[in-house]
Amino acid sequence: MIEKMTKYSFVLLSEETEGFLQEIQKLGLVDVTRSLKDIDENSSVMVDKIAANSKAVSILEKVDYSEDPMAEEIAKAAGSAAPSTKPLEDLARIQSTLDTLQKDYDSELRQIALRAPWGDFNSETIDALEQNGLKIRFYSVPTKNFEAGWVQRYPLQVISDDGKQTRFVTVTKEDDEYSFPVEECAAPGGSYLDSEADAKALSERIVAVKGDLVKLKDSIPALKAETAKTVDQLDLYRAGKGTEKAVEGYVTVITGFAPVEKDEELEKSFEQLGVYYAKEEAVVDDNPPISLKNNWYTKMFSVMTDMYGRPEYNGFDPTPYISIFFLLFFAFCMGDAGYGLVLVLLGLGMKKIKSFSDLAPLVSVLGLGTIVIGLFFHTFFSVDMLTWNCIPEGVKKCMLPSKIMGYDGTMVLAILVGIFHLCVAFIVKTIYATKQKGFLNSLGVWGWTLLIVGGVILAGVGLTGVLDKSVTKILVIVLGVVSALGIFIFNDIHRNPLVNIGSGLWETYNTATGLLGDVLSYLRLYALGLAGAMLGQAFNTLGTMALGEGSAMNWVFFIIIVMIGHVLNMAMAALGAFVHPLRLNFLEFFKNSGYEISGRDYTPLSNQDK
Repeated sequence: MIEKMTKYSFVLLSEETEGFLQEIQKLGLVDVTRSLKDIDENSSVMVDKIAANSKAVSILEKVDYSEDPMAEEIAKAAGSAAPSTKPLEDLARIQSTLDTLQKDYDSELRQIALRAPWGDFNSETIDALEQNGLKIRFYSVPTKNFEAGWVQRYPLQVISDDGKQTRFVTVTKEDDEYSFPVEECAAPGGSYLDSEADAKALSERIVAVKGDLVKLKDSIPALKAETAKTVDQLDLYRAGKGTEKAVEGYVTVITGFAPVEKDEELEKSFEQLGVYYAKEEAVVDDNPPISLKNNWYTKMFSVMTDMYGRPEYNGFDPTPYISIFFLLFFAFCMGDAGYGLVLVLLGLGMKKIKSFSDLAPLVSVLGLGTIVIGLFFHTFFSVDMLTWNCIPEGVKKCMLPSKIMGYDGTMVLAILVGIFHLCVAFIVKTIYATKQKGFLNSLGVWGWTLLIVGGVILAGVGLTGVLDKSVTKILVIVLGVVSALGIFIFNDIHRNPLVNIGSGLWETYNTATGLLGDVLSYLRLYALGLAGAMLGQAFNTLGTMALGEGSAMNWVFFIIIVMIGHVLNMAMAALGAFVHPLRLNFLEFFKNSGYEISGRDYTPLSNQDK
């Protein structure tokens, strides 16, 4: 539900503003009207500082050399490294140095790969020979092209032969006539031992620098504390700049909002501060911040409401509806009790991981819902539970039949669930339209709701045969007449009836075509569930084929195929089961319920380190 807000207006001398805002910040309950962007150079500097600290923390938290081949050496280097007094500057320097060293090290490794086949030799000795009139030429040819007779005809020495490439040199006098059937290659720049020595030195420097980086992780708490402090300063600064100056700048007027349930607590605090203030009930024109108050269950789904946007102050909180229908649609798309069981276990495991602990309850609840729907659909890891003899016949009768009125049972159920979802949307729209505009000004909405919701109810009653056909016929006529009056005549009581008729006809066209498309959209629930079930069955079939006569090795193949197949299938099914139910709530439900967003959250001025 949307919490009611109280609007507070404070009037105080300009020189008292900063001290007062600091006291408000300590309370952590009042949402002071702020500027929504950087106001001046001061706030821009604070924003840059927050961004730099946050980025540094993010980088340092990812530093982990536990899998590095030199992990022990890096740990020793970190232990002997000096603590940092300027972590941001040191981080930039270390990153630059490490990047340069890594490039040089990779280059040296390439040199080793090039020089290793030529072995160990002294470049100075070769230079001395050439100065004495001897010419040394280097060759590298595919082994299959190397002719053994060359050794007899030329002053040739084979250096290496790895079976693919043969490397050799020839030695002749500088002034002798010389020719060879293949082109010579570039001489290696030196011995591979020299490159190995250079690579070793670079590796040691890299280990030392990585040790400095690991040591720098000790600065994370200080960086986080400084970030929180700067955020508080920025929030306070923006609140101060967002105040209204009056009486030629001598008086400041501050506007803030807080939940009504905090009135008593805040009034006591304001009296102790000795400030003049006025309070009144917040109205839509005040653009108050939106605070949603939900119970432990619906609170898990509030993140989905925030993904779309907070509601208007005089609107409705969609979170309770999302908490019901998203769970239902998700379970419908998954449609497998076995997958639901895996989700429950996954949620329990996520509780132990700090970064995922907030999502753990939601995953567990979605898993429980999937188990219930999966049992109703009699599917366990894509196996039809109706074939199990261990399940009593009475229980099987409670499961979804394969056919309903001659159509696939799951498809019919998807359509019925969609119709019910849209009916709820129309009812919600009518309730809040009446609340906001009054009954007489919302007769058009009432007309459509009576026609659609009432028509669905009468259709259900007619199919069950509870009422006599003549009575049902009379009810249909009455419903049609009353709905038509609201839709075509009284859709706007302040307008000419002829204009209302034209407007009603246009709305009838849009509603009829749009509503049909909306209902058909719920077939995606059936399609996704069917796709997951078929793919799961395919993996089960492949596993059964691999099982064959049931030897030990065949069982291994069976388990591997089934496990990998169902993990992949579950991952794809979970993705679809998240996206498409979200779409059905955001588009079909929100559109037909008249949901509007305001875009302003309740963010009280508070200390980050409280």
